[in-house]
Amino acid sequence: MSQHAPQLPPQGAYCELASLIGLRLLGSQLDLGRRKRALNQLTGPNKSSFRGRGIDFEEVRGYQAGDDIRSIDWRVTARTGSAHTKLFREERERPVLIAVDQRNSLFFGSRHCFKSVLAAHLAGVLAWSALDKGDRVGALLFNGSEHREIRPRRSRRNVLAILSELNAYNHRLPLPESGNGSSFSDMLSHLRQVARPGSSIYIISDFHNAARDRAGEHLYQLAQHCEITALACHDPLEEALPRAGVYTVTDGQRRTQLSTADRRLRQQFAERARSEAQQWATDLQRLGIPLLSFSTGEPPFPVLQHYYGEGRH
Repeated sequence: MSQHAPQLPPQGAYCELASLIGLRLLGSQLDLGRRKRALNQLTGPNKSSFRGRGIDFEEVRGYQAGDDIRSIDWRVTARTGSAHTKLFREERERPVLIAVDQRNSLFFGSRHCFKSVLAAHLAGVLAWSALDKGDRVGALLFNGSEHREIRPRRSRRNVLAILSELNAYNHRLPLPESGNGSSFSDMLSHLRQVARPGSSIYIISDFHNAARDRAGEHLYQLAQHCEITALACHDPLEEALPRAGVYTVTDGQRRTQLSTADRRLRQQFAERARSEAQQWATDLQRLGIPLLSFSTGEPPFPVLQHYYGEGRH
């Protein structure tokens, strides 16, 4: 590969449409269809129940030695008195559906960029990569108060529509706080309604409260018919409080002082963060869903390249 991807992370509190469009070169250096061994190892001993079959039904024929018994057509078998198997035609490409979380919990960052910006850049790279390999690309954008579905199509215009709408969602942050704000589980509920069986789904989020949000049931149902990859956006300050001191923090509208002088408080904070992250990782591993982790303090492309790079493994 003669052209190298820049190693700089995204910058700032908001993304820019021109930057998302400019991710096309990076996307062309990835192949999402190649689930490398390193990615498969993230699921541990558990494998998703999705087997890539059942995309398009083609015909029924007599059972032959070696046929998958899960494909036996029991109705025809009972009617004819001899075993028959359903044959399926697997599509050359799968629809790629990118679900992007842009809730208020992602409007935070203590390093190079906010998590919401990191999520947008990850979505941009994935969208361009899928299009570059000839796949149909669609998206589900979600911000807690509304969602937008863009159906998978194999066109540059569709990717540009995804990026334009994503940029608009990003620039609406932060949204007014409401007691009726939708949860991550609601996002997955919408995803179940729009995801076509056989789709390759990429869920980009900080997975805030996901382990306590009944998200696992929705993911279980999705994983029966789709191939899912989870991409987690996090910030170092969410994992460990800074060393003892008084810090100014802001949500973009209000400012306050944060004291980290209490050592026990810092330890409890770090332990709780580790526990919640481990619980979610365990839940995903149980479902056979790989989890890729990205930090606002590091460039995201090397992680994507490790799992999807076109070079040798």
